[in-house]
Amino acid sequence: MSETRTPVRPTERGAARQTVTISFAGFNRAWAAWIGDRLERRGVRVVYIRWDSPAEESLVDLLRGLSLAEGRILMLVSERYFQLGPRTFDEWNAALREVVAPDPTRFAAVSVTNSPVPSAVAVLAPVDVTNMGADEAERRLLDRLDLPDDGRQTAENARGPRFPAAMPEVWGGVPRRNTRFTGREPLLNSAYHLLQNSEPGAGVLTLHGMPGVGKTQLAAEYVYRFGSEYDVVWWVNAESRVTYRRLLAELSTRLGLATGDEYGERLRAVRDSLRRGTPFSRWLLILDGADEPDQIWDLVPTGPGHVIITSRNPEWGEHNSKLLEVAVYGRDESVAFIRRRAPRLSDADADQLAQVLEDLPLLLDQTAGWLNDSDLSVEEYIELLEDGVDPDVVKVSADFPVAFQTAWAILLNKLRETVPESVDLLRLCTFFAPGFIPVRMLREMSHDDLPEQLTRLLDDPLLWNKAINQLRTYSVVRLESHEVGVEETPSPGESLYLHRMVHQIVGKDMPEEDRRDFIDVVRRALAEADPGRPTDTRNWEAYAELVPHLKYADVLNSTDRKVQLLVLNCLRYMWWAGEYTSGWKLGRRTVTAWRGLLGESHPRVWEATHHYANLLRSAGRFAETEELGRGAMEHLRRERGERDLDYLRAANGLGADLWSLAKYDEALTLYQWLYPAYRELLGEQDSRTLSALNNLGFVHRLRGQYEEARRIDQETLETRRLVLTGRHLFTLFSEVSYSVDLRLLGRYAEAESIQARNVREYRNVGGKGNPDALRAEHNLALCQLRTGDRASAGTLLTQVLEGYERRLGDTHFGTLAAAVSHSCFNREHGDIDLARETSESVLARYEQLLPDGHPFILGARANQALVLRNVGEREHAHVLIEQALADMAEAVGEEHPYTLGCAVNASGLRNLIGETESAAELSRLTIARATDTLGRTHPLTLSARVAYAADLRGLRSRQQAEKVEQEALSDLEATLGKQHVHTVSARSRNRPYWDFEPQAS
Repeated sequence: MSETRTPVRPTERGAARQTVTISFAGFNRAWAAWIGDRLERRGVRVVYIRWDSPAEESLVDLLRGLSLAEGRILMLVSERYFQLGPRTFDEWNAALREVVAPDPTRFAAVSVTNSPVPSAVAVLAPVDVTNMGADEAERRLLDRLDLPDDGRQTAENARGPRFPAAMPEVWGGVPRRNTRFTGREPLLNSAYHLLQNSEPGAGVLTLHGMPGVGKTQLAAEYVYRFGSEYDVVWWVNAESRVTYRRLLAELSTRLGLATGDEYGERLRAVRDSLRRGTPFSRWLLILDGADEPDQIWDLVPTGPGHVIITSRNPEWGEHNSKLLEVAVYGRDESVAFIRRRAPRLSDADADQLAQVLEDLPLLLDQTAGWLNDSDLSVEEYIELLEDGVDPDVVKVSADFPVAFQTAWAILLNKLRETVPESVDLLRLCTFFAPGFIPVRMLREMSHDDLPEQLTRLLDDPLLWNKAINQLRTYSVVRLESHEVGVEETPSPGESLYLHRMVHQIVGKDMPEEDRRDFIDVVRRALAEADPGRPTDTRNWEAYAELVPHLKYADVLNSTDRKVQLLVLNCLRYMWWAGEYTSGWKLGRRTVTAWRGLLGESHPRVWEATHHYANLLRSAGRFAETEELGRGAMEHLRRERGERDLDYLRAANGLGADLWSLAKYDEALTLYQWLYPAYRELLGEQDSRTLSALNNLGFVHRLRGQYEEARRIDQETLETRRLVLTGRHLFTLFSEVSYSVDLRLLGRYAEAESIQARNVREYRNVGGKGNPDALRAEHNLALCQLRTGDRASAGTLLTQVLEGYERRLGDTHFGTLAAAVSHSCFNREHGDIDLARETSESVLARYEQLLPDGHPFILGARANQALVLRNVGEREHAHVLIEQALADMAEAVGEEHPYTLGCAVNASGLRNLIGETESAAELSRLTIARATDTLGRTHPLTLSARVAYAADLRGLRSRQQAEKVEQEALSDLEATLGKQHVHTVSARSRNRPYWDFEPQAS
């Protein structure tokens, strides 16, 4: 038929561009975009017209209107093109013969379907482009339009839409396409333009609306229509923070990111990759069911890609998201959808049904589905709705609109009449969390002692599949798994998707006997799915799947020991995986429930209290943890006495709260009692005894008693080497503590020697990036800095900070300590602007985490004063350091090294602004106090002595200044060596400064 074609000729120089108008169904937009892009690359002007077929207009008139379009008309032939309206094949055959057949040269066609189409489509001479690669499809397209495939293309290097049959480079979790999707064209177009026109980093759109309006279906359709424009499409169930973190972290391997197994590290690597747009800048992330913005808003990625959120909650607008409301169907959309779902109904029937069901898409889908299989007329169904249903037969929650209540009652009765086991399965599902239901757990559990009807359902594969298929037929559930990738096929019954609205309506009014039986079955299924080792990262995926279901199975009110062990293991998992906020909330509910269920003194209550306190403490809620710890200790002391191990464990936890809140004296008193108590009960070599000794040494370090801390840490280290061997992680941890003590005492060479070897061992044993290995590397970097190896120190400090941020987040004490060191290094040896930015950020985070007057806040302010000094803001710096000095003296005492360091910096700023006498007096006092606390030759004391010599020179007391300076230089040479950086700097008369260094662990 090539002789009947009118070719679209290539554009000659100076000639008008040829035009092709592409007519397509919205469902096939991806094909239209790809074809248009191929034509535009050859200089063809392309016009896009989305085909619509309103029922009130005749097909003949619509086709004649289309024939008025400019240029050649290229129709994309698909079943969806001919279904719009909906229209019958007879209508299409008549219209094509009347409009197209007399002038076939105006039309051409490309077929993108293998489904039957009207026979008169032959007049369009469509060329098939399915089931082939992009090159062959393009060749056929060009041949159909008589365009030469001569390689003359424009903007060939520009990235255009992907060939629709080719998947994006990374694709995961996306539900199957709903082939019955209807309407919503304005919403899809608005969503597309809102995202495409957004600034980089601001491409976040929330589709919000009431339950059942089809937000998830709309997001899925957007993916299939526009997914060819992305390299990464990743769908995440965001109904809970735990699940969201797990599923987003899984993207790390698909992006080829080199990370460890810990979710927090993988999650941060993914967010960083998306933010930077490497390796892919064209990415689309869908967060489905994110109804609680406060739970996950801080984890929503930014960058050059786009994020679509589905939610009932419009408060996403307060979190930098654009909003697009999804309402119920328009009536024409309702009618079209019902006609497609139930072909036996007429337009008038569909209109009646839509009116009584209030155009709610979910209800239309479920009702039309079973109505199409029923002999019931629409009028008879409406009578049922109006008459109501016997409440003794089936109950539906009164929280829903009346039409919804009655329609659901009818549907449940229909299910009970056809496959009663499907209702049992549906009710079981309501004791899992809504969304993805891991029904495989029901099949895999022991079926002993189950209710008879459930045993029959779970043991008979045919009955099981029959129940699932019945629920699927009426759109009650969807057989879909978020874990299915492009190359995988879901196993039947592995995972069902149950809409939240259906979940609510079925679960609220269940017969009490069924409720008791069914909830017990689900609890047992969850308990049997417990892998049992929450510290093993290989089990974290299983725990992340279990946690969201605990609430709906009401596990906290179970007296089953296995179910209670599941709860404890989930709390432990949440602590290890960094799910602190969700974890402490579960911990609080657990302790409250079990105190009533088991009694205040039950061992599992104290186990839950211990995990609850750990989660609270890790979330930075130290005041609450302190109160909880004191209460637990008091209760256990009364009930069991001070020699009880649970009492001692509670005391150990309280000690951590006390030092976190800077209550150093009270913490010291506690550990001076706790260590001997453990030693007497368990012996010197028990791990709990050594842990208490380690903590005692840490408190001494926090109090500035570095020599005592060194002595205790050396004892702990030697005992652990004896008991655990030298390469045990606890031994390596103690080795770092000992090295830190040596460095703080000014024994830099010793400290670096020990620390360098320790880092090598950590990398062999714990792996690079392990939090304790990062602690070791941080100390090594500070040792290198003190010995003058600034290049190595700078590189390692950057790596350590990035590792902490990736592994533990930006508010962990270890991360903040690394950020402090990084800022101080950049202030003196790198980028002053970066130093200032980091310093301000650290200070803000400390102020958010810690109470006013905490030494870490005051020390961060002292560091900030040095940044201000270096950028020339002397007056501001002076005010800040004087306030930090006064507050630090009040917080930890005038002779604490923190205060002495602030005094060294304050004297320098006094000297700088001309208050030389005051500076000299402060330096003199600092020397006296530092000598008493640290000794005459400690580096901090020597810094004060060098500073004092400078002050004396400023006062023109040259003879005394010379004497002080020479003595200080002599001690520096004897202590650190003639060529040490501090000695050389002092000899050059550079005024010394002090960097605050928070002790995180």
